Amino acid sequence: MTNARLEVFRMRGFDLEPMTPVTAKILGPLLSGIDPWARYAYTGGALTTFLAGEEAGAPRFAIKVDRVIAGAVGIRNNWLRGPYLQFLGILPAYQSHGIGGSILDWIEAEARNTDAQNLWVVASEFNARAMSFYERHGFSRIATLTDLVVEGSCEVLLRKRLVAV
Repeated sequence: MTNARLEVFRMRGFDLEPMTPVTAKILGPLLSGIDPWARYAYTGGALTTFLAGEEAGAPRFAIKVDRVIAGAVGIRNNWLRGPYLQFLGILPAYQSHGIGGSILDWIEAEARNTDAQNLWVVASEFNARAMSFYERHGFSRIATLTDLVVEGSCEVLLRKRLVAV
């Protein structure tokens, strides 16, 4: 993932391609219509800006199935002794097809090639599907963060340990 801005990653059934401003402009409004972003009233413009942004050590990718845009993923490579899955949004037509699980497997495999000890993600407490998804993939709840994104809501910090304790 270190040179991720330059690479296309081919997975079983889909590709991860470096995010472009054009793809971000298409995805932003589409993702703003699904939870958690819809519930939090994120605008398409705000998501477009985030997805199109470039940060060292935090690559963003378009998920494409047969060259069709299916979602986006953003990873912060060096967070707390391991990568943080900063963003995972898969359009409804492509959900429940194994894409998210394959992405988690890829992030874990990449992390294990470094000295990473953890994988991290934050999910909205109300988002039962996301919570169940991450827990099925070996993540454990570490903390509840009240008022982190929106007043009156809670986010849950989840970790998957990559080393035995």
